[in-house]
Amino acid sequence: MKVHVQFTLNGEPAEFLAEPRQTLLECLRDNLNLTGTKEGCGDGNCGSCSVLLDGQLVTSCLVLGVETQGQRVDTVEGIAKGSTLHPIQKAFIDHAALQCGICTPGFLMATKALLDHEPNPTEPQIRLWLANNLCRCTGYDKIVRAVQAAAAEMRA
Repeated sequence: MKVHVQFTLNGEPAEFLAEPRQTLLECLRDNLNLTGTKEGCGDGNCGSCSVLLDGQLVTSCLVLGVETQGQRVDTVEGIAKGSTLHPIQKAFIDHAALQCGICTPGFLMATKALLDHEPNPTEPQIRLWLANNLCRCTGYDKIVRAVQAAAAEMRA
């Protein structure tokens, strides 16, 4: 039996039908056709599927879709404003902080959560905040530099 879920998605009212056991990741990708959120591991260890749930960073593979009833979900698709990239996205491009792209949406969402919480993070804070996101391609220095650049741009 499917459950009707109504919530706010990237600032807009949204709804979907979900099996009670479906993860939020599955609902976003399969029910809502939002494929920006990636599945890397399926057990909460890689961070590729990270989204904001009522402003808190969560791995969407560990949240049931039905749990979002009445809540706000922000995904990587909601970062840009139309065709204008968010400073976080621009910084990741400018600093070559991405390669294959599987981990990138999770890093973008983790960075957004960090900068929403702390607009001027130190390098150790950035590394700690991003520690739950795994990248198999870039190493982490370019990602950290991109977060620092995005933070500076957003403060300016």
